[in-house]
Amino acid sequence: MATVKVKASKNGPYVIEIESGKFEIERDLNVEIVEKKSIALCRCGQSGNKPFCDGTHRKVGFNADEVMVKISM
Repeated sequence: MATVKVKASKNGPYVIEIESGKFEIERDLNVEIVEKKSIALCRCGQSGNKPFCDGTHRKVGFNADEVMVKISM
């Protein structure tokens, strides 16, 4: 059974971790395959590389609580 963990980092991005497999990102009608065990997705809405986090949340003073979600499939 594979596990997916989603963490909304305190004052930062969503970090998504997988045990195995790959991420398939669809944007602008294109599919991008990301072969990593974790990715960070923008939560502040200001990233210049959406959907990925580029650290802009620090510059704009984004504030949000940390939340952890664990999904077992």
